[in-house]
Amino acid sequence: MRKIILLIFILSAFWSCSGNADFTPKPRGYFRIYYPKKEYRVFDTIYPFTFVYPKYAYIEKDLHPHPDEKVLNMKYLLNMQFPQFNGTLHLSYESITSKKVFDELTEDARTFAFKHTVKATSIEQGLIRNSQRKVYGIYYTIEGNAASSVQFFITDSSKNYLRGALYFNTEPRLDSIQPVLNFVKKDVDTLIKSFKWKGK
Repeated sequence: MRKIILLIFILSAFWSCSGNADFTPKPRGYFRIYYPKKEYRVFDTIYPFTFVYPKYAYIEKDLHPHPDEKVLNMKYLLNMQFPQFNGTLHLSYESITSKKVFDELTEDARTFAFKHTVKATSIEQGLIRNSQRKVYGIYYTIEGNAASSVQFFITDSSKNYLRGALYFNTEPRLDSIQPVLNFVKKDVDTLIKSFKWKGK
């Protein structure tokens, strides 16, 4: 009798365990991200341009430029930091002193964007054009697991040139940073739409 009770107990324990076993792989989990309210302020200091940027970001001089950057004017290197998203929008300003310099700068912008071709699934180019403010340029949208997903340059085509490149200080995995990228891209778009050259 004891053997029968023991056998029933073992079998019921086996069935209960095997019935609840779930060997389905679980999707990767990510930290919940807090998105602050979209509030902006004006950047208007000693630099020859102004724009609007979010209150949850801060701007500082870039004392350690990226080694790939060819910078002619070290005085005008800025980083817009997004600390809660671990991201940085690198901004570099150059004075245009000749057509040769202008051509070099615009070609450099294209080269820096397309160097991400290895990891990118696509790179799209969009024109930036505001004749009233003399703001012209190209906006590069880089899809895929590239280190930088957004790059652009702005110029008045005669004296001034500004280049921007957005990087996140983390492994480039589009599936994990896409919500943050979409959020920050709106701030980059706001910067470009509000951008003005001083004296124009």
